[in-house]
Amino acid sequence: MRLHTSLPLDRANAIITEALQLGRAANLLPLTVVVLDAGGKMVAMQCEDGSGIIRFEVAFGKAYGALGMGISSRLIRDRLKERPTFQAALATASDGRLIPVPGGVLVEDAEGVTLGAVGISGDTSDKDEYCAIEAIKVAGYRPEPADPNPDWRTSSLSDHYPASN
Repeated sequence: MRLHTSLPLDRANAIITEALQLGRAANLLPLTVVVLDAGGKMVAMQCEDGSGIIRFEVAFGKAYGALGMGISSRLIRDRLKERPTFQAALATASDGRLIPVPGGVLVEDAEGVTLGAVGISGDTSDKDEYCAIEAIKVAGYRPEPADPNPDWRTSSLSDHYPASN
């Protein structure tokens, strides 16, 4: 039996390699990158040395949520921020696998057909998403969303925690 592959391993690995290179060039924290095919099956994954132990689950959840809802995880976050009950229902329906923050990006062909998704976790969500979007472009596919948040460089994890005295 031969199955039609929506996102071949060599292209998934090219996306991962580029995403990790972009992360190093931008001096990001260690990243974990997951690539899923259109059916939600993992094609490839890599964790950089020093990546936190639940980064895989977060990266997978970003990609899985994007595929499950048919929109980027950034758009999921934006659409659901005023709908916490529905967001909780989606988390329940997905057995907790949906992670509704930027970093889950759909991979599309030239005709706009979704071939899979990339999820990245390790730094701020906007920085994770930047690496996914640009890596998908370098691999010859169209990312959805097409462009990262223009302020991705200035996003900071320290913005979310009180200053220590």
